[in-house]
Amino acid sequence: MTEHIEPTEDFRCGTVAIVGRPNVGKSTLLNHILGLKLAITSRKAQTTRHRLLGIHTTEDTQFLFVDTPGFQQKHINALNKTLNKTVTQVLSEVDVVLFVIEPMKLGQADELVLKLLPKNKPVLLVVNKADLMGDKGNLLPLIQDFDLLFEFAGIIPVSAKKNQNLDGLLDAVREHLPEQPAIYGEDELTDKNERFLAAELIREKIFRLAGDELPYSMTVEIEKFETVKKLRRIFAVIIVDKDSQKPMIIGKGGEKLKQISTEARQDMEKLFGSKVYLETWVKVKGGWADDERALKSLGF
Repeated sequence: MTEHIEPTEDFRCGTVAIVGRPNVGKSTLLNHILGLKLAITSRKAQTTRHRLLGIHTTEDTQFLFVDTPGFQQKHINALNKTLNKTVTQVLSEVDVVLFVIEPMKLGQADELVLKLLPKNKPVLLVVNKADLMGDKGNLLPLIQDFDLLFEFAGIIPVSAKKNQNLDGLLDAVREHLPEQPAIYGEDELTDKNERFLAAELIREKIFRLAGDELPYSMTVEIEKFETVKKLRRIFAVIIVDKDSQKPMIIGKGGEKLKQISTEARQDMEKLFGSKVYLETWVKVKGGWADDERALKSLGF
């Protein structure tokens, strides 16, 4: 049952986009703010493929964080174009933007995202992994470089993995949110259903366990999801582009697929708070990542 929040004086609620190039820690940042694993993470670019809403509610604020795919131009196909379009669309709809970077010189991939940032909305520069910089004075040249390129509403150094200065980041975001009642209940964490979250957890394990040999064009589709008392029965198909890619996921004697399924099931049980029966298999669907109709049928 969803608990409704009694509005307090100066209660604020608004949407916050988390954007940046691939692999700067956008999903990790969202997970650590929420205090649970909602967004999947891996070293592979554009692990995040859908706009994912993460809801964080405090006594006086409801933050509606929108995690986005990493903006990139490396894979130029229909899938990549769809993911990049998601980033630009989100930027036009939110109240506040968090532009996440790593503590280093501005790279070409960062510049691509910088060009997309809206000039009519507050944009906070979030320097993630700031703990790797040592002396805080090392951040000054980086901050000065960025100040010349864009008028940021604030620059916040954080370490998502170490939970450093996340409260400071939330305080900075809150200043720019509109005064209005909460949109979601106090116990709600996302607008995505369990079917979506199950597919994402399987996809994360594939990215993590199949390594760099894994093809970019891989996705997961839940064919059946049913709840019987306290047991969730989930049947999932892993879709690849070519026959030669199946062994990368199945592994010798099916060992890799078994490990992927086991680790995904364990994460599902933590997230859903119940026992899970998970069955997975691999299917070839040639050219799906460059087929707009196929992308729509798979939820993109």
